[in-house]
Amino acid sequence: RRFGTFEYQLAGNCFENKVWPIHFHHMALEPLETAQGQGFPTIRQQSVFIENRVGQLLRLTRLLDQSDTRILAVSVVYSVDCAICRMVLDEPDEAREVLTNAGFQVSEAELICVSLPHGKRALLHTWAALLGGEINIHYTYPLLIRPKGCAAIAVLPDNVEQAIRVLRERKFEVLDQSDLYHARND
Repeated sequence: RRFGTFEYQLAGNCFENKVWPIHFHHMALEPLETAQGQGFPTIRQQSVFIENRVGQLLRLTRLLDQSDTRILAVSVVYSVDCAICRMVLDEPDEAREVLTNAGFQVSEAELICVSLPHGKRALLHTWAALLGGEINIHYTYPLLIRPKGCAAIAVLPDNVEQAIRVLRERKFEVLDQSDLYHARND
């Protein structure tokens, strides 16, 4: 084999017993950029996989509390074997280190944070704006803090960059991680 080439074999169906070369020297080696790295205001969510046992959520919360990490938003999704605790934290890098050192499995995702307009139809206007831009919402949950004095929601859309563009065009305020950091003690 030559340097920079990798061969793999697909199993099953009509691809069986065929070798397909991949030439790495044609691939870009720069790191992939996140939406935040490209200048889009995003927030970081940590998804922590916890056992479905009594006291696990308390254990997780105490661990973060001992490291002075503040939970700014939380959503727990239950399944038979485990639960997924999705959290937005004020210090995501520190939290990731604390959680992985304690043996938790952690994954990270970029979400958008939308400051909700005042009034009783805030969510209606937000969903209508995203629908108008043909943006699908995978999930959402509220923040426990009020950045800049307003209610806010964390949203995972199908296209982060497009969702931000659509919301900004319709005069919504999209917050970033630093906005949440500064609002954590309000």
